[in-house]
Amino acid sequence: MLASRPPPVHAHNLPRQFSARLGYHAGAMTSGPKTSRPKHAEPRPAPRLYLVTPPVADAQAFSTPLAAALAAGDVAAVLLRLAEGDERTQINRAKTLVPVVQEKNAALLIGGHADLVARAGADGAHLVGLAEFTAALAQLKPERIAGVGGLVTRHDAMVAAEAGADYMMFGEPAGGDRPSFQAVEERVAWWAEVFEAPCVAYAGSIEEVTPLVQTGADFIALGDWLWCDPQEIAATVARAAESLRLPESAA
Repeated sequence: MLASRPPPVHAHNLPRQFSARLGYHAGAMTSGPKTSRPKHAEPRPAPRLYLVTPPVADAQAFSTPLAAALAAGDVAAVLLRLAEGDERTQINRAKTLVPVVQEKNAALLIGGHADLVARAGADGAHLVGLAEFTAALAQLKPERIAGVGGLVTRHDAMVAAEAGADYMMFGEPAGGDRPSFQAVEERVAWWAEVFEAPCVAYAGSIEEVTPLVQTGADFIALGDWLWCDPQEIAATVARAAESLRLPESAA
């Protein structure tokens, strides 16, 4: 099981800490390519939450529901999706929210826009598709986190892992469409069983959290649906966090 929460760390240490905590054993994401799972790997710890924001235009206003969500459960990372805008506007939006996230000992990743990560003080980027991920690697590694989703085939996922992806996300909507839940379960279970790199399973509703935990995901992503009712955000995160608990092993 996971040890007690470590003390807060400075932002420049977050990528390494984020990587180590997402892995199912120490160092899974911090060095070398991610190949097959060791035959005698340590048991996976309970998964953690990964929040995906809606496209944020008013960062100051969004900081309130974001803080409420972070306080309600064990959140390891937030994927900040930025609304359209000029470069300076987008950097300022991210800068407003970076401390809100990092003060909770979580990592802030920017959706795409790998070129903005360092200037915003963020911890990394989430890239969609193998081409975008590959193009962003030089800007992010080794100091920052490079996560990837939107991988259509198993082969693409394996190529991204070998290239140094810090995690794979399965099940996120792409262009408004999402794979069937059965397909998401199958892909996550396959990855968790065979490969060392952590995987993030995207839950399309609160009801999907428990089944995705059971597949062996390291991380459960809560998406746009979390933010629809501001009065329910904290309660929903708390409920999701409760669903992350793994059953105790038989004595």
